[in-house]
Amino acid sequence: MKKIMFNDLYGLTEAVLNRLKTKTRRIAPDNTPIGNWSETLKYSRFQIGEVVAIAQSYKDAGVRFLPEEDDEFGCYDFPAEQTNGWSNKMFVRADLMPHHIRITNIQLERLQDISDEDCIKEGIYKDECRTHFNGYAFEIIKDQNGCVMSKTWYNTPRKAFAALIDRISRKGTWDSNPYVFVYDFELVD
Repeated sequence: MKKIMFNDLYGLTEAVLNRLKTKTRRIAPDNTPIGNWSETLKYSRFQIGEVVAIAQSYKDAGVRFLPEEDDEFGCYDFPAEQTNGWSNKMFVRADLMPHHIRITNIQLERLQDISDEDCIKEGIYKDECRTHFNGYAFEIIKDQNGCVMSKTWYNTPRKAFAALIDRISRKGTWDSNPYVFVYDFELVD
């Protein structure tokens, strides 16, 4: 089983688990052929129908022990807190992750072709708590009333998404407008 990582700093794993994020864009490899969909799809990391583990640190996922098998000791449980995966989801085993998504659709498009609706499906939040300003943000810190609090607000979902993608990938990603695989998914845990 494969795993997929969503950015925790901007609350994207939480947005997936809360079913607020249902799309993700991943930059296509430079040599991805364009025009022949069956050839293009070979460069996609995931396929339609595939179930993929959502990577979380063992600590966040509630994994306390890792089942291990050893010639000397046989089967035993190894404490997860003694591994790099305890605090870093890059080092976790996909088969131990409690939450999964199923890929339901795949497209290839330029990054800047994203619609306002798809920005929301990517985890961009609309502030509907203030009547004088309905802005968009990519941070999901909420106050006691459930209103999104953010240091920076954007007047369109696309501007918020552009800022987010530049922070997640690297500055200039939005402007370079690369081809991206667009994955629609559903939570299936």
